[in-house]
Amino acid sequence: MKVELIDRMGNDLTVVNAARVSFDKESEWEVRTTSEGVSCGVRLSEKDVKLINYLAKHDHFTPFTHPQITLRETVPIFVARQRFKHVVGFTYNEVSRRYVDDDPEFYTPEVWRSRPEGSVKQGSGEGEVRTIKIINNVESWYCEIDNAYQLYLEDARNLYKAMLKAGAAPEQARMVLPQSMYTSYYVTGSLAAFARFYKQRIDDHAQKEIQGLAKQVGDIIQPLYPVSWKALVEG
Repeated sequence: MKVELIDRMGNDLTVVNAARVSFDKESEWEVRTTSEGVSCGVRLSEKDVKLINYLAKHDHFTPFTHPQITLRETVPIFVARQRFKHVVGFTYNEVSRRYVDDDPEFYTPEVWRSRPEGSVKQGSGEGEVRTIKIINNVESWYCEIDNAYQLYLEDARNLYKAMLKAGAAPEQARMVLPQSMYTSYYVTGSLAAFARFYKQRIDDHAQKEIQGLAKQVGDIIQPLYPVSWKALVEG
C-alpha cells in the first residue's frame, strides 16, 4: 500500500486565524532567532499553540476544516471500501476499470490471520493459518494458503486477459478480479476529517491493513500541521 501527498492548503496558522476571525483578530508567525539575534525560521506563538489545544479539547472543529489535503492512496479494494465509509469532509475520485484495462496487481498479506475466538463476528485472532484443505468433486488435498492464493491470482489474471482479448467489455471483464486487486484514488479532505479517520482506523480494533493505511496518512500530515495534528489526535 502506498500514500502520496498531491497537494495541501493552509497550515497551523490557518487554524488559528479561522478561530480568531470571530473577534475580527489575526495572528502572525513568531520569528525565531538565535542567541546572536539571527532569524532562523518561524513558529506559532505560545498563545496560538494554547488556542489550538483549546479548540481541539473542546471540539471546536470548524477551524480545523479550513486546511485541506489531497492524497493519492493505492490500496487493495477491500481496504478502499472501508476507506470510502469515511464520507463527511472527504471527496474521492477512483481509477475506473470501465476505462482502464492494464495488468492488475494484487495484495499479498505477510500472514493469514485466524478468526477471532468466541462470539466476535469481525476482526482477527492471535493465531496464524498456513494450510487449507481443498475439496472438489473427485478428491481433496491439503496445501499452503500462500501457494493456493498465488495460483488463484494467476487464474484470475489470465481469465481477465483472455476475456479482454476476446473482445469483452472491460466493465464486465473486471468482475473476475478479486478484492485483493490494488486500486488507486485521489482523496481530498479537511484536516479535521483526516484526523477523525486517523483516530478511528489507527485503533487496535480496526483491521490491520487499514491501520497501516492510517499510519502512512499520519506520517504525511503530521509534519505539515504539527501543532494541530497533535492536538486533534492526542488531545
